[in-house]
Amino acid sequence: MTTTQVAVRLPSELLENIDVLVGMSFESRSDVIRQAIEQFLYRHACERDARIYELTPFSDAELALGEDLESWKLTPAW
Repeated sequence: MTTTQVAVRLPSELLENIDVLVGMSFESRSDVIRQAIEQFLYRHACERDARIYELTPFSDAELALGEDLESWKLTPAW
């Protein structure tokens, strides 16, 4: 994966909290910030998808699939 350096200004308190995480279980400040951004972007995408599903309800045919007990027998027992 190629990376690009980005300069960001952070409040001192936030940086102190990041440094605590680095001492506990992360390799570097970059690692903490990168993972935080990845989680934020994932959450944002999930919330966007949820809004789309709210605007596009399931059709009767799609809802009927869940009511077909025979088809559920093929579902693996996890």
